[in-house]
Amino acid sequence: MSEWPLAFHYLAAFVFGYLCGSIPFGVLITKLAGVPDVRSIGSGNIGATNVLRTGRKTLAAATLLGDMLKATFAVLVTLSLFPREVALAAGLGAFLGHLFPVWLRFKGGKGVATYIGLLLGFGLWIALAAFCVTWAIIAATTRYSSLAALLASITAPMALSWHGDVPELWLFLVLSLLLWLTHRANIARLISGTESKIGSRG
Repeated sequence: MSEWPLAFHYLAAFVFGYLCGSIPFGVLITKLAGVPDVRSIGSGNIGATNVLRTGRKTLAAATLLGDMLKATFAVLVTLSLFPREVALAAGLGAFLGHLFPVWLRFKGGKGVATYIGLLLGFGLWIALAAFCVTWAIIAATTRYSSLAALLASITAPMALSWHGDVPELWLFLVLSLLLWLTHRANIARLISGTESKIGSRG
């Protein structure tokens, strides 16, 4: 395989992943349901946690599922056409698409559900379990979704390192760093004690 076709495959996978990831399910679902624009309430974020502030748990669940499966879909389609290494580009594209969707002037979500969807798409079951269990425990004990996500994003790469999935490990180290960056305002509020808890309308 020549360098140009290989580079083209990576680029095509990245663009495909980006377009999948940039679908703003939180905005679309709340609009279809006739509730106020999710960007006008709470934190203004388009993710499931902020959708929950509408008081509609079903909409929040649908947003969570959509933001997960768009990433899973991007990876599985790419894996059906290209080697696993190329699918990593689709995974990165999906995550960046969610964070910076072209349809919303590059103002997207924080990436937690999309992160989970990518773990699912690559079949990284140990890391997925580590992420979900950590998130569930921290969320249940503190009711801080942001803190749960931040700590979970540490345990997932640790699980990958232990399991020896090196290509995926580097991808998820980058994604974890990006996830921490998208949560920098949450981190500041956690430190100051003003972070909203799960179920809060604020």
